Amino acid sequence: MTRWPEHIPGTTVHACKGSAEHSFRYGVDYVLIDPDSQAGPRLFARNARGFAAVQDRDHGGPRGDGEGAPWARRVLAAQGLDMNRVDQLLLLTQPSFLGMVFNPVSFWMAFETREGRPALIAVIAEVNNTFGDRHSYLCAKPGFAEIEKTDTVHTTKVFHVSPFREIAGHYSFRFHMGEERVSILILHGEEGGETLFATLAGPRRRLTSWGLLRAALRRPFGGARVLSLIYWQALRLKLKGANYRTRPEPPTEEIT
Repeated sequence: MTRWPEHIPGTTVHACKGSAEHSFRYGVDYVLIDPDSQAGPRLFARNARGFAAVQDRDHGGPRGDGEGAPWARRVLAAQGLDMNRVDQLLLLTQPSFLGMVFNPVSFWMAFETREGRPALIAVIAEVNNTFGDRHSYLCAKPGFAEIEKTDTVHTTKVFHVSPFREIAGHYSFRFHMGEERVSILILHGEEGGETLFATLAGPRRRLTSWGLLRAALRRPFGGARVLSLIYWQALRLKLKGANYRTRPEPPTEEIT
């Protein structure tokens, strides 16, 4: 069955607590798509040029040389998930606008049908930094039980994202994929009380060309805007006296 993509005109909030307290809030535009489908409005393209687009090469595997959904399925199977249980695999990501794209984090989401409803059983958080590196974190409960909105899933941090954060401590994830709204919380805690909260939340709407046009008018320049906001916040942190850490070599394994 063809699944029409959804538009999540959301808000992301970041807040650091500790030696250099800092916070910001921005509007963001995500799409939730069936990666095996080419469906979408006129101004949305899959693996082709378009006003807004999602390209498989940008997801699943090395940056710029991704495989898309086959990579996600292979990773989930290698981690022990019986793929016969997966009734639906979706990708939550920011689309490119006029070819410009940068995704700090995208999410591959695996669902199993239970009592006629989709139950989230696994998530791959695909993380990109501004240095050209990528690493992914598998978020799942033992036995790939359903991840409910009150559940917290933990994983060890191994990847350099912000030069103002240590590669230490743990990530804690919370996912809520409601029928009308998406909500994701990421908490990174370090020794000494240094913590980072990051959230993504927004309504689920049918993706339309008009919605994409409004998104581009409200938040123009796509990935260039995302990168410029990241660099602006980095400058603000540096001016506050935050300690800058040089980029280490990324992990040799692509999944934690």
